[in-house]
Amino acid sequence: MRARRLKRLAAAAGTVIATVGGLVVAVSGPASAQENVVLSAGHVDAVDVHYADGRLVLKVHDDTVQPSVSRDPGDVAFQVLPQAAVEVPDLPEYAFLGPAGSTVWLLPMTQDPNLLWPGWNTTRLPTGVFRGEKVSLSLVDVSGPGRVSVFMTDPVGQPLIKFRSDDGLPDAIDVPVGTHAHANWVFGALGSYTLTFRADATLTDGRQVSTGPVAYRFVVGDLPDPDPQVQLSIQGLQPAYAPGATVTLTAVQTPTSDLNRYRWFSKCPGTEEFTAVPGETSAAYSFTATNQLDDCQYLVRLYRDGEVVAAESGPATLNVDDAASPAPSQTITVTIDGTQGALVVSVDPNDRTVTLPAAVLSTAGDRWQSSGELRPVTVTDTRPGAPGWNVAGRLSDFTSGATRVGGKYLGWAPTVLAQANGQGVAAGQEVKPGFASGNGLAASSVLGSAPVGAGRGTARLGAGLNLELPTDTGAGQYTATLTLTAI
Repeated sequence: MRARRLKRLAAAAGTVIATVGGLVVAVSGPASAQENVVLSAGHVDAVDVHYADGRLVLKVHDDTVQPSVSRDPGDVAFQVLPQAAVEVPDLPEYAFLGPAGSTVWLLPMTQDPNLLWPGWNTTRLPTGVFRGEKVSLSLVDVSGPGRVSVFMTDPVGQPLIKFRSDDGLPDAIDVPVGTHAHANWVFGALGSYTLTFRADATLTDGRQVSTGPVAYRFVVGDLPDPDPQVQLSIQGLQPAYAPGATVTLTAVQTPTSDLNRYRWFSKCPGTEEFTAVPGETSAAYSFTATNQLDDCQYLVRLYRDGEVVAAESGPATLNVDDAASPAPSQTITVTIDGTQGALVVSVDPNDRTVTLPAAVLSTAGDRWQSSGELRPVTVTDTRPGAPGWNVAGRLSDFTSGATRVGGKYLGWAPTVLAQANGQGVAAGQEVKPGFASGNGLAASSVLGSAPVGAGRGTARLGAGLNLELPTDTGAGQYTATLTLTAI
């Protein structure tokens, strides 16, 4: 659908604020509703300020139903329909919305019967209670995939910005008692947002009252499927394992959902039913292969709320063979430059597999993320003369079958875990993942170093690992090799 031009933002604005003063009308309060609803069209006072029993409270006044009802913000999702898409005009005063011609999603200040018309309201507040006959309304936080702006337009079409997420929050405005107002609500990207509002006021006796932060959920575009059909599979099982090898099984969802409650089950020869593995409730399950586990089967289940099974994998059978070679999912290979004498870099052969947790989408929804720790690297220097040294690492591409993903997407933050007195070892510089720019660990990067005149003794180096992959990376278990070079 082509986004329409944002011409109406420059149109003359009608009267959108009604302030009532000196008039008290006794009316019964609106009915209260507790069911969860999605509001996508019609009038709604999204931020409806109430005061009762000495407390300020934020509600949602839903005028899309008759009679209208008052709802708790936690029971409401505000939907910005796909047809709310517009193009940012090529006018400098609207540059805060994004580049000219780019698409944003607009709930307009003047009512469009096909879209939601949200506003804020203080007409239910009593007069004579608040100092200055006003409350302060703040947008204290925004989380979501794009920027959020709330603004009015003056009679000649100039924007009057009330709240804006991309230049620092909180933003606060004073709202007189008896105000009912509407504005343009603009979202910079499709997806789910949480807007956190707060109302504060000073009573006539000087006491401060506040609603505290209240979360409001907005969904821009189509609603996510509330009951996605997820297929579950087990990946990472090697054809055979030698006794003592580490087995890592990973549950993979297709397509990926928000569900994250797992339970692993096993069934070994001589038993008839699968039984739950105690304590194993994450997407990855690691254990040590033994001869007693040969021909054991494993499956994993994914759960919704409670004990409702959303998906179950097929069984995976473990093969433990004394003749098998260990096949770690990630292997650290060390290359030593022997011309410098007795400079030794080593990793524990039984602790050389780095298995990162299953990647999850970032808060902005623009990348897969995972993090973990490099297994310890030991550096021992017994050379005379203390010529100094450095240890650098370089990562190969990640592979999963025939699929390759660049090693640049992994970064690290090196640390010195331990060193001898006076050894003078320093950690290398942090290397960011090359998601947006740079080469990450695909380029040789220093893990640790010691200057000339120092370095003698034994040090242990480590690093926090940070992986950021594109969202179009295919499902699978990916393996890369980190080669360490000491000079």
